[in-house]
Amino acid sequence: MEDIYIKVLVKTLEWATLRIQRGQKEQAALPSQSANGIIEKDDGSMQEEIGELRRSHPKNLAGGDFTLCDAFYFCKKGIENIVEDQVTQRFTSEELASWNLLTRTNNNFCYISLRLTIIWGLGVFIRYCILLPLRITLAVIGLSWLVIGTILVGLLPSSNVKNWLSDLVHITCYRICARGLSATIRYHNKENRPKKGGICVANHTSPIDIVILANDGCYAMVGQVHGGLMGVLQRSIVRSCPHVWFERSEMKDRHAVAKRLKDHIADKTKLPILIFPEGTCINNTSVMMFKKGSFEIGGTIYPVAIKYDPQFGDAFWNSAKYNMVSYLLRMMTSWAIVCNVWYLPPMTRQDGEDAVQFANRVKSAIAHQGGLVDLSWDGGLKREKVKESLKEEQQKMYSSMIIGSDFNEASVGPA
Repeated sequence: MEDIYIKVLVKTLEWATLRIQRGQKEQAALPSQSANGIIEKDDGSMQEEIGELRRSHPKNLAGGDFTLCDAFYFCKKGIENIVEDQVTQRFTSEELASWNLLTRTNNNFCYISLRLTIIWGLGVFIRYCILLPLRITLAVIGLSWLVIGTILVGLLPSSNVKNWLSDLVHITCYRICARGLSATIRYHNKENRPKKGGICVANHTSPIDIVILANDGCYAMVGQVHGGLMGVLQRSIVRSCPHVWFERSEMKDRHAVAKRLKDHIADKTKLPILIFPEGTCINNTSVMMFKKGSFEIGGTIYPVAIKYDPQFGDAFWNSAKYNMVSYLLRMMTSWAIVCNVWYLPPMTRQDGEDAVQFANRVKSAIAHQGGLVDLSWDGGLKREKVKESLKEEQQKMYSSMIIGSDFNEASVGPA
């Protein structure tokens, strides 16, 4: 039934796209935005781009003198990043190439025809008056059964039967919740699914990432203790499954957090820990810096790449713009949530590799598999200023071109 629904949606959106393209030829079209952003940027390195400016002697960069034209490179980069930097655009919804008949739409859309407007109005009626009540009902059923089921299972003594029932309750309830989002999920390479005693790391787009992954297996969650409805869920599910919840005061103690995680993965009978190392939601166009803490505690890492199809609905949670209730309402009034999940081969820390290098290797593998841009920037820049160390890296890179690497290393001193 889901496949039929998705096929009908695809045909409808294809027709709408063709109709929009035809309408834009008949009237003055608005200037279109580049698929990669407002402006086109050069992908070359600092040395390559400055070399183009120094046309008279581009080969004399390693130990060359400063030339005034170098300043144009930094002015150009500065203006580019003021207009559109690599980081800020990752915290806003991805711009679609064509309208998907949702209220939140392509910025370039304008009125095309009465027929298309009628189709959009019919879509609003279907999404808000038919699908939304059904989806809310399914979500309430799924969450209610999750609370009741885990409390009842938690009353049983520890045994294999209790573990089996706990897994059954979790998977069943999460699948009901996924139906409440009309989620269509395709899992690839299931032979690489995370195993007990391991750590599952994935790119993070939305709170529903947990629901997407838990449809195909059970995980031990890691997070801070909350109040309200979230607190009720946390207290109920921890009765039947050893999730790792921290008090606010504990979250600031890295050693306490690391110790509890190490103790968990040391027990090979416990479920794999699910962690999102980016620490914040990214708009599913890229993968940003992984925090090294998850890669310092040892154990086997099971990378997972999650890629949503924005054509049917925007899964990205912009927490600065929408609260949780508003976000869930947007999800439940979308056409559907369609995504692909790839289980990558397990990875372990290599000899001579530190936690940061290991984290970057895992991040690159996830980005490559999911077709995402691999960025080295910290997702914490969503709320914080750029660290001084990052500025110093650019300064050292330029000084090595001007003065020479030997002088730069001598001035920095031994590590």
